Amino acid sequence: MLKNILDNKELYQPGLSIDCVIFGFHDNQLKVLLIKTKYSDKWALPGGFVPINEDIDQAAVTVLNCRTGLKGIFLRQFSTFGAARRTNIVTSNSVLEFYGIPLDEGKWYASRFVTVGYYALVDFLQTIPQPLDNNEIVEWIDHNAVPELILDHRQILDTALKTLRMELNLMPVGYNLLPEKFTIPELQKLYETILGRKLDRRNFLRKITAIGILTKLDEKKSNVAHKAPNLYNFDKKKYEEVVKNGLTQGW
Repeated sequence: MLKNILDNKELYQPGLSIDCVIFGFHDNQLKVLLIKTKYSDKWALPGGFVPINEDIDQAAVTVLNCRTGLKGIFLRQFSTFGAARRTNIVTSNSVLEFYGIPLDEGKWYASRFVTVGYYALVDFLQTIPQPLDNNEIVEWIDHNAVPELILDHRQILDTALKTLRMELNLMPVGYNLLPEKFTIPELQKLYETILGRKLDRRNFLRKITAIGILTKLDEKKSNVAHKAPNLYNFDKKKYEEVVKNGLTQGW
């Protein structure tokens, strides 16, 4: 893969890359999609380079589709990372050595890159994590148990999570992270997991109902130990209107 990129490096924007923080929600955990390669002991965020003839947002969509198998993903650019020393020469050289690429041929790859960070919200159960080749694995990892990451990827992940928490006050979440039908306690748990704190049940119900994006279904959750709670889904049209226009309340 890298050899092919270097052979066609004139097709890519020099010094510019993309790194994507892909969030999913499963078993009451906010999970992050991470990559582990055979040439490093550390994990990494999915990312890629930007083709010269492609808009940067479209390049991010391409990366996400490649890694998740999904289309129409909620995607948001949240920050740019351009520290002068963010590119680690030792790491770059170890990758080139792994692929048997001479250092003089790999100067383009080992040079300084400014990276644009995106975060995405996906349906965990619909996502099919996809490695690019046999030299890597792709796994979901609980955001509270993320191991050591390469370069400044920990900073990128932390910034993405901080941004998501702030934007909970500006837009609803859940449509992209929950199954089609869910309960209010499940939706509240999603918010609590993202925020990292407990929310008052009655206050949450009042606020989330006031937004007007939920539809109460004539169904109840099955296979539960106690009284079965009602199931809900999102009114997609109203949800998209609120995402577009924003919220005026906080959590």
